[in-house]
Amino acid sequence: MSQLIEHNGIINSIEGNVVQVSIIQLSACSGCHAKGACSAADMDEKIIEVESNDSKLKIGDAVTILGQSSMGLLAVLLAFVIPFLLILISLFILRFYNLNELTSGIISVATLIPYYLILSLFNKKLKTKLQFHIKKAAI
Repeated sequence: MSQLIEHNGIINSIEGNVVQVSIIQLSACSGCHAKGACSAADMDEKIIEVESNDSKLKIGDAVTILGQSSMGLLAVLLAFVIPFLLILISLFILRFYNLNELTSGIISVATLIPYYLILSLFNKKLKTKLQFHIKKAAI
């Protein structure tokens, strides 16, 4: 059983059944009482697209975006872990064959091109797996 991730936001636009929600992403220290004196406090506005057939939603409504925590883990795996491992493994293999460092580095980084092209081919399948849900926020 995976946990739910919840973010509060405000609807920016509605086009058909696609709702764009603006959420404020806060760093861990943004809630600190000393954030005004510290340069580490960070806040960022993100736009999330959510499919919804709810006709009661209007622009400016406060909503809650819901997602499974497993979605976040899959996203991190696909976007960071696998590419890192691809670069690392290809770098070790190329260095084993005594290529110079520059060539090994360029080829290792270039291995990401086919990886992301293959990933883009599975875009529709990933969108169904990495899908958020929306509900109107309780006032």
